[in-house]
Amino acid sequence: MTRARVHAARGPAGAGVLDLATGRWTVLDPVAADLLDVPADALERSAAIEALTARWAATGADPDRVRTDLVRVVGDLDRLLAGRPVHHAPAAAAPPVRTVLPARPTPRGRAAAVLGLASALLFLRLLPFRHTHALARAAARLPGRPAAVGDAESILAAVRAAGRWWPGRVACLEESLAVHLGSALTGRRVNWVLGVRFAPRGAHAWVLADGHVIGQDPMDRVWPYLAVLTIG
Repeated sequence: MTRARVHAARGPAGAGVLDLATGRWTVLDPVAADLLDVPADALERSAAIEALTARWAATGADPDRVRTDLVRVVGDLDRLLAGRPVHHAPAAAAPPVRTVLPARPTPRGRAAAVLGLASALLFLRLLPFRHTHALARAAARLPGRPAAVGDAESILAAVRAAGRWWPGRVACLEESLAVHLGSALTGRRVNWVLGVRFAPRGAHAWVLADGHVIGQDPMDRVWPYLAVLTIG
């Protein structure tokens, strides 16, 4: 069986790394981000480390200490990646954030939202994250057309209404996946996006429709997040 991939995205403040096998995030500072693609070949790896050591030594840092720290970071990354290739998300401009607007779901939308939320809760709580990733990809392949902003807002309203009946917490991961699944069941396609921020560090999940982040209050979140994995 092919091992679950590792997804990453690089920004000015560092890199976010998502392990699809576990759903765990690792946020790297700019120095560790520079080492994310360090070659596996011993000679090439040594040359890469020496080049970075020289760069830092030119700023006045102790080269022996820098080299030791870089070797340690490379070892940490080796354990994180476990020999798996890293899939890098392409750089993209931050999308506009669409604030929460009132929406009235249709009966079909309500039913799709309930099924989407139930599936999201089941997969995220009981199965390894790679199965959730496979479910989201399968939903993206269902026939349909791209959702308009109003379509996505309608499903989001239905998901939030259904979530009030759930005794546990419905956080951004469950909610956004439910909107992705519910939209697909109504013949509409949205993008499910997982990403990170750096200051303060944190992960987030959201939905894109017609190029807009759906259902967020800009006052509640530090935007832009760096998109690491986009499905849809």
